[in-house]
Amino acid sequence: MKIDVSVILPCRDEEKTLGQCITKIKKSLDNERLDYEIIVSDSSSDSSPKIAKKHGVKLVKHNKKGYGIAILEAMKHARGDYIIIGDADGTYDFSEIPLLIEQMDYGYDLVIGSRLKGKIKKGAMPWHHKYIGNPILSFILNVFFHTKVSDAHSGFRAIRRNCLENLNLKTTGMEFASEMIIKAAKNDLEITEVPISYSPRVGESKLNSFSDGWRHLRFMLMFSPTYLFFIPGTFLLLLGLGLLWAMMLGTFLINGNDIGIYMSLLGSSFSVLGYQLMSLGLYSRIYAIHTGFEKEDKLIDFIAQKIPLERGILLGLGAIIIGIIGFFVFFQNFSIVLNTALILLILTIFIIGIQTVFSVFFISMMLVEKRD
Repeated sequence: MKIDVSVILPCRDEEKTLGQCITKIKKSLDNERLDYEIIVSDSSSDSSPKIAKKHGVKLVKHNKKGYGIAILEAMKHARGDYIIIGDADGTYDFSEIPLLIEQMDYGYDLVIGSRLKGKIKKGAMPWHHKYIGNPILSFILNVFFHTKVSDAHSGFRAIRRNCLENLNLKTTGMEFASEMIIKAAKNDLEITEVPISYSPRVGESKLNSFSDGWRHLRFMLMFSPTYLFFIPGTFLLLLGLGLLWAMMLGTFLINGNDIGIYMSLLGSSFSVLGYQLMSLGLYSRIYAIHTGFEKEDKLIDFIAQKIPLERGILLGLGAIIIGIIGFFVFFQNFSIVLNTALILLILTIFIIGIQTVFSVFFISMMLVEKRD
């Protein structure tokens, strides 16, 4: 029989609220006259499984802890065209399910229930989640991945089943919520939000503010090499070269002491470190394509087509030769005033040249298929 809606309830020890959630879901969808199924994805040690069976819903017992893994396990059994996801702790008002379905009927692929645009009841969300954690993490996600969501970590959302299956979601923890939005954006899915109400949960919260927030941030950084590697790397490279250039032109005094040699060392270190970070950013972007996280990358396509192995090696060898000639000229002409910054600049160019040669070989190995 065709199923219109599958409602997935990740559940771990929610015996106090699970029955109420199921009852409200049934009432809401019965009023909509839709064919539906309710799937409780359970890893409980309390009586939650018995409650699920009592209410005649589909029980998926897996005993694997984690928000993401609970949804992934339930997805193996979901048959509905629309997938509704909501927590079983009583925080979400499932009578608002039609609000999400309405947007899906309008043609959206992913609909997120925004608590921050809706009504957050007293005591439902700690102030640091409401005013610091959620807004900041949502802002970072929007900047990194060009989305426009206000509440990226809402656990009440709807998505088309065929879209969800194509996203190839993998994370097992709370970062699953971020992964869904990020991959939806990268696959050009239509995303929207609807205001919802949010109530205090019954029982002890399973959230850990710092560790769960870090998991979200870590995931976003891992799959945004531009912000994790390229921007910091470019900044450090330019800063380092700028310091070396400034130290070549004059002295740097603090309390009458010349610390130019230390600033020159710092400049050289920043330059090499910055170049390494930029290289890591390039590796990461290639890896993202190979793993299917990115469909395409204009920079990688340009490198694959315009910069063959031989040309990249020549660029690296050119920097190495400049460094060798610089050392030769400098040490053959002792009439040149000793300039530590100049020596370190020559050494920096030499090191970057060597790193370029080996990086080009590594990148070429990863880009064999694209070059072919």
